[in-house]
Amino acid sequence: MAVLQDLTSQQAIDLENKYGAHNYHPLPVVLTKGEGVFVWDVEGKKYYDFLSAYSAVNQGHCHPKIIKALTDQAQNLTLTSRAFYNDQLGKFEKFATAYFGYDKLLPMNTGAEAVETALKIARKWGYEKKGIPANQAKIIVCENNFHGRTITIISASNDPVATENFGPFTPGIVSIPYNDIAALSEALQDEHVAAFIAEPIQGEAGVFVPDEGYIKAARALCKEKNVLFIADEVQTGIARTGKLLATCGNCNCADRNCSGEPEVKPDVLILGKAISGGVFPVSAVLANDEIMEVIRPGNHGSTFGGNPLACAVATAALEVVRDERLAENAAELGELFRSEMERIIAETDLVLKVRGKGLLNAIVINDTEESSTAWDICMALKENGLLAKPTHGNIIRFAPPLVMTKEQLMDCVSIIESTLKAFKK
Repeated sequence: MAVLQDLTSQQAIDLENKYGAHNYHPLPVVLTKGEGVFVWDVEGKKYYDFLSAYSAVNQGHCHPKIIKALTDQAQNLTLTSRAFYNDQLGKFEKFATAYFGYDKLLPMNTGAEAVETALKIARKWGYEKKGIPANQAKIIVCENNFHGRTITIISASNDPVATENFGPFTPGIVSIPYNDIAALSEALQDEHVAAFIAEPIQGEAGVFVPDEGYIKAARALCKEKNVLFIADEVQTGIARTGKLLATCGNCNCADRNCSGEPEVKPDVLILGKAISGGVFPVSAVLANDEIMEVIRPGNHGSTFGGNPLACAVATAALEVVRDERLAENAAELGELFRSEMERIIAETDLVLKVRGKGLLNAIVINDTEESSTAWDICMALKENGLLAKPTHGNIIRFAPPLVMTKEQLMDCVSIIESTLKAFKK
């Protein structure tokens, strides 16, 4: 059967609607090309990408170094499974463990897989190291989290859209309010708790930044109670928040290639998205030997996890972050962006506030979550050459590639300002 060539945007949208499951509600723009901070639709219109594939494209679209690593490796070997060794995995594991400051790395493909992996490790550690009775281990999670959409992960969710008609759910999960040290302290009194998992910033919840000191205090409580502190940095990691990891923002460490002081450093670190620069599905769980040694042959795996193509791409992607000082750029431009948004907010009743760290930011629209205002603003931004997406109804997330320049950022600020000032509810 012939496949349509040179599709119009509407034809491409119609094809997805007819032949694909309707599990997303995309902005109606059909992209065909990306380079740096820009993307182009099939009609040739150019846009600033202000979402970065939910922070997967921190290094910019089609970064030449990452693409070269992909194409070079693809001509030699793409997949062996873990039935055999390959010549890329060990090199990547050595590089990444030194880069993030851990003993061991367990490679997977997607962020959700990495979260599942971390939860399995935590449970097994709980039984074999902490001495929790069989099948009684508990994992503490935070309300309004977003760790993925597998059955186990949505068992930790309080989002009715994610959970309705998908039960029964995985037992052993305890949910507490985010940014509430007292609630965490109370939950940790249960000796059957193996781990506490949290996002340093809740991205899907609207870029909700916890109080200063929350992560550090949570880490200290977990250590006191012999509970693993798991940081889900799938979205916040890899320089997005102005540090290599968002958990770095809770320490005074001068070395940007570390994961913080010992009292802040997570016991288990979950990475994905930008670890490959958006070029290939790669995720990873990192931990030290005393935790990772509970995983033995046959306990966990993935046919594609640790494949040579992924390893070559991820190594190049992390080198780009280091060599181009993307964390520093995110920190500098993030401060500028929030100050500009504060200026705009002072001149309009349409936006209530801006929040975020680095180049992970959001504006809160002055309307209800049930309204279409944030969506309509994003549609207007699209018409003006900037792509962003609402979250939680009345919040617009802004997360451009970290390779953005100051001049480009100010151009985007101008687009946002003119769009907001011209917008009519």
